[in-house]
Amino acid sequence: MKNKQIIRFVESFILLPGLAMSSMPVGSLSQAVVSVVNTPSVVMSEKQSKETAELLALNQAKDQKLKADAIDTYFNDRNMPLKGMGMKMVQEAEKNDLDWRLLAAIAVRESTGGKHACKKATFNSFGWGSCKINFSSNEKAIETVARNLGGNNPNTDHHYAEKTTVQILRAYNPPSIVPRYAEQVIAIMDTIGGEEMVLAVANK
Repeated sequence: MKNKQIIRFVESFILLPGLAMSSMPVGSLSQAVVSVVNTPSVVMSEKQSKETAELLALNQAKDQKLKADAIDTYFNDRNMPLKGMGMKMVQEAEKNDLDWRLLAAIAVRESTGGKHACKKATFNSFGWGSCKINFSSNEKAIETVARNLGGNNPNTDHHYAEKTTVQILRAYNPPSIVPRYAEQVIAIMDTIGGEEMVLAVANK
């Protein structure tokens, strides 16, 4: 991005009358370009670009914290074992282009936030793989479920890729197996927090 800005800036100076350019020695032209690149305007542009990137990163961090706090508050108020996993859920949801509340809501619907996690499978609070798949930690479970639901696992992408949240949930547990499953999970999502509401607060 910075290099493109510099190139555009330099190009604006290269658009000189043809006569003047033709009469300028090559060495002088090279020196002129170097001088342009080192002008205060270019330095200021680079500084502004860096400050913008830092501001975006700060806003993203604040946004993630607000969302993570909303999830952890929901878990904590109900004494659910997955409390403290809010940030991990938000980060994995963003990485896989999922609604930030989805993983938490599925865990609540499937195991009451870890209270009734799969008995024969370790760290499986999502009912993933019909409770036949073990995980080494809650973090690994969150990463795996998020990657699959986001359509980023070639083995399962035909179920979840390019789908809305409702479609993802209906693929996760079809209505023929669990009637109104999608509606139940979405209701939990809305209780955790409204997506637009949280984003609005983050941008204040």
